[in-house]
Amino acid sequence: MQASVALKDPRRYFEEIGARRGATAEAPPVCLYLEVTNRCNLLCETCPRTFETLEPPADMSWELFTGIVDQVPNVARVVLHGVGEPMLVEALPRMIRYLKDRGTYVLFNTNGTLMQPRRFGELIDSGLDELRVSLDAADRASYARVRGKDFFDRIVRDVGKFIAFQKQAGATTPRVSLWLTGLKETVDQLPAFVRLAASMGVGEVHLQRLVFDEGGYGMARADLSLFESTQADEHAAIAAAQALGSELGVSLDASGATEPGMSLKRQSEDQPWATCRRPWSLMYFTAHGRALPCCIAPFSVRGYGNYTLGDATQSTLREIWDSPAYRDFRTALLSDAPPAPCQNCGMRWSL
Repeated sequence: MQASVALKDPRRYFEEIGARRGATAEAPPVCLYLEVTNRCNLLCETCPRTFETLEPPADMSWELFTGIVDQVPNVARVVLHGVGEPMLVEALPRMIRYLKDRGTYVLFNTNGTLMQPRRFGELIDSGLDELRVSLDAADRASYARVRGKDFFDRIVRDVGKFIAFQKQAGATTPRVSLWLTGLKETVDQLPAFVRLAASMGVGEVHLQRLVFDEGGYGMARADLSLFESTQADEHAAIAAAQALGSELGVSLDASGATEPGMSLKRQSEDQPWATCRRPWSLMYFTAHGRALPCCIAPFSVRGYGNYTLGDATQSTLREIWDSPAYRDFRTALLSDAPPAPCQNCGMRWSL
């Protein structure tokens, strides 16, 4: 199973998939999401794993990791995160190097709590392309409310030290960015968040869209989401942050490398979910090898059994990719009755 797509921008891989979509994917995935662990050291109020057990705690084994990767030897992009904290995994640098040795673009999200100086060198030496730090607040009190624990000062200090170490070493990678989830609770902090990033030496800030399911949990609820209900003062905060970013040399984007304001709008009035390219472009595997449709699914519908598309410990990737479950999923996504995890994509949260 070989993918040979050369991506112009690895952050926008899903946009480069051809328009022809049907029950069967014409080409192998160009991107893999590998949940290297489902363990975490935080209790974030926007994460499903804080409120329910999705799968037994585990790190992805080296055998499962290589077994998946080796089936797509020319994969263009690999994301090494899921619902856990990747830096808890001892083999993480080895995994990154294994991918970099074949020319793959590699990134992961981290909560930044484990960015100790002793790990700076191994992160750079691994060849990691992109390091996304989810901070979610511009001050200590707000951080504790969203993240469930008080690590704010440590993260700001250690990420700042990493940037300084990187500059001293003359290293251009990984590209570091700070991420803020778009909550009504914290969106007014966006200008301060940009200023904080500049003080740390970070040149990129991203406004992350909140995803929530029907029941809602913690802060992942409709009443705290910005999507489709953004008010004038919230738009003003985004505009002020963009202006400040221009002044301080910090870019402000949304997830998917889109403009922040656009990321909060409904994609279309007619079947907004149908513009998605993910079931034709990527495969997501949990730490146990369960195949899921995308990284949004665990946040949008409860219970993995409702949208499991295969098991990498029991089947080859080709068998999963071409399976009746995947074909049915793609067919439903292009219909008036999309799969459960996709029903609100483009309506409550953007693609």
